[in-house]
Formats: sequence, structure tokens, C-alpha cells
Amino acid sequence: MYMTEPTDLTVAPAYRSTMERLETLKHVTATEKEYWLAREIYPALGYTWEGFEGVIARAMDACSGVGILPENHFRHTSTMVVLGSGAKRNVVNYFLSRAACYLIAINGDPSKPEVAAAQAYFAVQTRRMEIRDQQEQALSEHQRRRELRSG
Repeated sequence: MYMTEPTDLTVAPAYRSTMERLETLKHVTATEKEYWLAREIYPALGYTWEGFEGVIARAMDACSGVGILPENHFRHTSTMVVLGSGAKRNVVNYFLSRAACYLIAINGDPSKPEVAAAQAYFAVQTRRMEIRDQQEQALSEHQRRRELRSG
């Protein structure tokens, strides 16, 4: 049986659309750390905020379940929103790392096309980062050996 590569997912229209939305919503710090805001991505994943809070809770539980502090990936914050009456109110929000978004995607409802596409997006992006890390490690080891030989 022929198995396709994970990158084959990237040609699917639903994948492309979700990827573009998630990339548009991504923020980058001055130190080049990527993050997303929960209040910005929940509509892109087809959720109401109330439904999304349950997905966040399951993703945080998954993080805890492997011995990682959820606070390292799900940073609690608040956001000012304008209510229908025009009044303003602070509401719960989260800064989300790439790992948090990945856990949210895999703990989401795959019957939602947006969630299924996000699952594919984070799987592909995670694999790309793994490959990049392996290449960087191999290059570093190669440079270290070369320095030992010449040193």
C-alpha cells in the first residue's frame, strides 16, 4: 500500500484556508517566539467561546498528564471586550504557545472541518520543525567533529 507524505495534506483547500488563518493570527515576540491568543483563534476553529473553553481545559489536562506545567504554554491573561450594550468588560484569554495550539487541535472536535484542518496544520508544522531540529543537530555534530579533528 502506498503511503503519502504528511506534506500532501498541504494541498487540500481546507488545510490551506485554515493554515492561512492561523498564520495570520500568529503573533511573534521580539525574541521570535510564536504565540496565538485564544480569543482570536476560537472562531477560526469553528467554536463558540464556551465550547472552546472545554477544549482548552482538555488540552491543559493533556499537558499536565505528561508532566509539563500548563502555565508554560497556556498563559492566562484578560482582554477587554465591548458588550452589545456598548459597555466594556475584561474577559478571560490565554496566550498560547505552538504546543498549546497543537494540544488544542488534537483535543478538538475533528468533525469540525476547521479543527480537522488545524490538526493537519499542526501535525505538518510539527514534523517540519522536527526535521529542521534534526538537521541543525546533525550540522552541529558535524561541526564539532571537524573542530576536534583540526584542534
